[in-house]
Amino acid sequence: MSTNIDVNDVSHVLGELGADVETKNGSKIDVTLNGHKASFHRNNHSLPKAEVLQIRKFLETCGVSPEAFPV
Repeated sequence: MSTNIDVNDVSHVLGELGADVETKNGSKIDVTLNGHKASFHRNNHSLPKAEVLQIRKFLETCGVSPEAFPV
């Protein structure tokens, strides 16, 4: 699993998927996609593995599958 992922890139991709991404005070972003809500931490560096897994699970819950977006 890649952990060299910038949170700004994640925010951009979520926005492209149709999510409402709201930056909160401090180091937090709130995301709403397909009726599901989640909060993620903004880091000044790459996301930790736990955060990557949390984002992956959120996307799966929202009905976004990796097969629909091959790299």
